[in-house]
Amino acid sequence: MREIKFRAWGKKERLYLPIIEINAFNWYVRTYDNKYPAQEIELEQFTGLYDKNGNEIYEGDIVKLHVVILSPDDKVGFIEYRPEFGYCINFGGKVARQEYWAANDKHTIEVIGNIHENKELLDGGNNQD
Repeated sequence: MREIKFRAWGKKERLYLPIIEINAFNWYVRTYDNKYPAQEIELEQFTGLYDKNGNEIYEGDIVKLHVVILSPDDKVGFIEYRPEFGYCINFGGKVARQEYWAANDKHTIEVIGNIHENKELLDGGNNQD
């Protein structure tokens, strides 16, 4: 069973907030020094997966996917949850379902940023280092 974890992006603060408590009944997130109502934060859930460097992969992470066999170029997209597929990588119109990228030893995935702080990494959808 995977650990259920979240991170919280503060929309006004424009940074990730340290979560102490998530209150689902009154719907707020409490940090060390403040309470944030739901409309002021964006919760992102841990997928239960790790990238090639051992980093946790969350919704909203920008990732680089390297497909060993078919593609000479790395693909860049962001992690999102879709009820019909589960966690996916959105490549700006095309979507790779979790069973494609998470369970295949011919692929490597690396977290390179997130959609809040590094949106420029998604420009072009096919960036390389």
